[in-house]
Amino acid sequence: MSRVRFAVIGDSFSEGVGDELPDGRVRGWGDLVAQGWANALGESVQYANFAIRGKLAWQIVDEQLEQALALRPTHLSFNGGGNDMLRPRTDIEHVADAFTRVLRRCDEEGVTLLVLSGANPSGQLPLGQVMQRRGDQLAEAVSRRIRNRPDVIRALNWPDRELSQPVYWSQDRLHMNAHGHHRVAARVLFSLGLEPPETWWAPHATVEPGLRGAAYYREHVGPWVKRRLTGTSSGDGRPAKYPTWVDRTPE
Repeated sequence: MSRVRFAVIGDSFSEGVGDELPDGRVRGWGDLVAQGWANALGESVQYANFAIRGKLAWQIVDEQLEQALALRPTHLSFNGGGNDMLRPRTDIEHVADAFTRVLRRCDEEGVTLLVLSGANPSGQLPLGQVMQRRGDQLAEAVSRRIRNRPDVIRALNWPDRELSQPVYWSQDRLHMNAHGHHRVAARVLFSLGLEPPETWWAPHATVEPGLRGAAYYREHVGPWVKRRLTGTSSGDGRPAKYPTWVDRTPE
């Protein structure tokens, strides 16, 4: 069996935003999967992560896909569309077409594709009904594109009602916290036919309540609105976390 070489492309969901370590580094489900995979196999796994917060689906494809494939991974994970859904005018079918492009390139390169859907924050967000509707539409559109592809590995988080509970989310209500990233990592490992640690499926501690009312809008919504008005992104100028292989050895 060839050594696992696992590459990740995506936005903040795949970068790991919300799962910050005490030293300020961002971890996230991708890092957890790489470590869990190595632990399950009892051998080292190579891991790369090109995901950058704020990226739209086609930006991920245009800026990250070929860089990741150039490393010749055995497996590549893709999630995108969360930032597209926040924009006033979003063509859901065009967003889903990005998944088709990634699948085609993986087929051409002989890479196993892992498709993830994002977790669902809509129940706790302003304009949450819009997010729910667009998320449902995107999930259905992507499912149509991979319906006849049993070889595509699926880790579908959008339908997970448990993961929508506040205990899995960070203070901004838009990004998962460490509990959420562990639950997603457990689902990915399970989809790979591996047994994740049981504790990854559910939180093992309480979470402090977040800001409410005007304080929430001032701290979290205001900066997002400012970026939209100025045409900037939280990922502008940010490099990929692991643009070359790093080894994850069994612990």
